[in-house]
Amino acid sequence: MGNPYNIKELKKIANDIRKDILSIIFISQAGHPGGSLSATDLVTALYFSVLNVDPSNPKWPSRDRFILSKGHACPVWYAALAERGYFDKSKLNTLRKLDSILQGHADMNKTPGVDMTVGSLGQGVGVGIGMALASKYLNLDYYTWVLVGDGECQEGSIWEAAMAGNKWKLDNLTVIVDDNKIGNDSFTEITMPVEPLSDKWKSFGWKVFECNGHDMQDILNTLMQAKNTPNIPTAVIAQTIKGKGVSFMENNPEWHGKAPTANEFELAMDELNQIIE
Repeated sequence: MGNPYNIKELKKIANDIRKDILSIIFISQAGHPGGSLSATDLVTALYFSVLNVDPSNPKWPSRDRFILSKGHACPVWYAALAERGYFDKSKLNTLRKLDSILQGHADMNKTPGVDMTVGSLGQGVGVGIGMALASKYLNLDYYTWVLVGDGECQEGSIWEAAMAGNKWKLDNLTVIVDDNKIGNDSFTEITMPVEPLSDKWKSFGWKVFECNGHDMQDILNTLMQAKNTPNIPTAVIAQTIKGKGVSFMENNPEWHGKAPTANEFELAMDELNQIIE
């Protein structure tokens, strides 16, 4: 799509998305703020600079594909899709309500712009490999991006899929790891260590890049390096902070999957407003 936004503008969009994440989780009193906030800068970079998509035509055959494999973080996906124009932002306030297009995990049959129904962890890389293969077999010029969590990399299906990506030399596929060091209820090094992630992906035959997952310029540079690597699938290990942007949520496992109280919501929004000011 080309990049119509400069770095300052992308940071502003990311901050607005963070506020929407907190707002809709507060309104629904359910959801996963920590992993949504850690992935915000990555998702913003993709939807507002990298992905070749058309919100007015969500099923365009040549659109780039994006899969949020860590599906519980769908508030960041919904907020980005709304900001990008896939649906009216008023829909965000229906998160997790009956008959809403925005369920607790994204549903490709309900939400415009969603190409994979998510929920069970560890499935996105395999589906992404299928999409990347389809692009080659059907001679469609699109690129596939899959965002996974570092805790999700505890799933064996991730590594089965990684073997296939190398076998088929899928240079139209990048897996981004949101490496925030925290899983469902504790730090990954305690529940099941996954480091060194870079070495693991390399050992499966992937070209690996690393970046600061909260430095917008570094993210953009790294994603374009990954995309322009020939003859091999690529992985980007993005170092992130769970709960990024809200001081009392940052690096705190308690905020994996709970909604803020009214007082906590007010404090969080004050902090995010001060960032832009």
